[in-house]
Amino acid sequence: MPVPLSSSSPRPSLSPSLPAVVDRLRAAGCVFAEDEAELLVSTARDSAELAAMADLRVKGLPLEHVLGWARFCGLRIAVDPGVFVPRRRTEFLVEQALALAHPAAVVVDLCCGSGALGAALASALPGAELHAADVDPAAVRCARRNVAGAGGRVYEGDLYAPLPRSLRGRVDILLANVPYVPTEEIGLLPAEARMHEARVALDGGADGLDVLRRVTAAALPWLAPGGHLLFETSERQAPTAVRTVTRDGLSARVADCAERYATVVIGTRPAA
Repeated sequence: MPVPLSSSSPRPSLSPSLPAVVDRLRAAGCVFAEDEAELLVSTARDSAELAAMADLRVKGLPLEHVLGWARFCGLRIAVDPGVFVPRRRTEFLVEQALALAHPAAVVVDLCCGSGALGAALASALPGAELHAADVDPAAVRCARRNVAGAGGRVYEGDLYAPLPRSLRGRVDILLANVPYVPTEEIGLLPAEARMHEARVALDGGADGLDVLRRVTAAALPWLAPGGHLLFETSERQAPTAVRTVTRDGLSARVADCAERYATVVIGTRPAA
């Protein structure tokens, strides 16, 4: 399981390389060249690896794919090439889930990607029972590394299909970080996402809510009485998402975080 991040300084043997790396990244257009260079220097094991990592970053590979990890909820989450990089704004979703969860909650992380959401929640709830699923084999392999320490299990398949039937009616927290970018807007995404993350993790269909509709349509039988479904969406999509949730038998509310540009919809199964 991911371990908490600790502050560290660049490795002494590589510290003289820092200014040169900063210059290369700045010339390539990296806005946060100094911060990125420090991460590369502190992660590389030797000068040759540092040079190779800097080359990849200059070519446009996402920083997290170059490093092999991403910061998320105070953890270092392994992120393999091609796997969706957990966004810092999505920490707000985890915070909302944590506020609703009890210590021994049954947690399911659908569309789990790297498993960052489930791993973060399990880190804060050591007694939780964690299950995760994704349709992308690369994401599943990555997620297994991230949730193993929490005793979590990761399944490969489409949404609920690979989950054990024994979970039906038992899920307290259902996290579903579904893709919600409308198909026609994929081309507007930053090149790092558009070119280096799996399209299945980005494309939400014509209005961005196709996958969400499939999640909400089948959520009720999986949730425990009083259980919660949480997913991220855009502010523009939230009204439609709320109507979708309520149509499928859950009450719904919206939580926003202006600082992180995060919008989370929370659906709840009636307690009785």
